[in-house]
Amino acid sequence: MATHEALRLAEEKGLDLVEISPRAFPPVCRIMDYGKYKYEQAKQKQKARKHASTVEIKEIKFRPKTEGHDMDFKVKHVRRFVEAGNKVRLVVVFRGREITHPQTGQSMLNRVIEAVTDIASVEANANMEGRRMLMVIAPKPGVVRKAQEAKKAAAAAAATAAQAARKDPSRPHEPLPEEDDDDLDEDDINADIDEDEE
Repeated sequence: MATHEALRLAEEKGLDLVEISPRAFPPVCRIMDYGKYKYEQAKQKQKARKHASTVEIKEIKFRPKTEGHDMDFKVKHVRRFVEAGNKVRLVVVFRGREITHPQTGQSMLNRVIEAVTDIASVEANANMEGRRMLMVIAPKPGVVRKAQEAKKAAAAAAATAAQAARKDPSRPHEPLPEEDDDDLDEDDINADIDEDEE
């Protein structure tokens, strides 16, 4: 169809003549509502972005001399971040002459990896950047889904227990669970390590 004829036909219908394939011979065009087409494309992109998951990189800092309790506390949070689907950057901060013994930092990172080897794998091996030794770990496939299923099961069990307690008031009340520090963020967890100290 000639171009002027196609334009006339599009005007009669109140639509636009849109070139689909300009390199074809002859060029391929379509009569359509271009504004509606652009709107639908934008909605599809927005929907795709909504369903896409974003992966954050959380950072947990250690010292070469981090002791048992602090180590357990930080490993617990590393596990929480990995189960939430985030990557975790493990950082060992050296101060003063500690930098002359990088093997202590490497052994610290190895202890952390051993503690989370069931749910995480090493994405970037340990390397030195100035006075910091860095390593990145990422969740293994399926870990996030399993953690979400376990949370749903725990929530369902808690709801069932609460419902049973409402039905039978003579039953003794179970003690409330202790306050958990699961809502701590990276800054709170890393508060004990100040990189500016020398």
